[in-house]
Amino acid sequence: MRMVIKNFRRGRRTQHTNQFVLVSDSVNTKAKASALIGNKAEWKTTSGKIIKGKITRVHGNKGAVIARMEKGLPGTAVGTKITVKEKTKKTAKTKETKKKETKK
Repeated sequence: MRMVIKNFRRGRRTQHTNQFVLVSDSVNTKAKASALIGNKAEWKTTSGKIIKGKITRVHGNKGAVIARMEKGLPGTAVGTKITVKEKTKKTAKTKETKKKETKK
């Protein structure tokens, strides 16, 4: 899924350079946005480096979300596209598979 970096998360006098407000055309409600919490986000620099992050919470009622990145992004990142990957579901190990692993 592609989203757009709308702005830094900020207050009146502060700006958090590693946290961003992300918006998408397909996500327009708070319920849809809350389903994205925990997904991984990746932003690619012009030189080809990838900066990873994670969607942490919903921002407002119109489907915007907050993403926290590993590093701060430059100001030129505002308005660019960011890739959001779906959560990978971990399979729960049953007692039988645990026994098989211990026998090996």
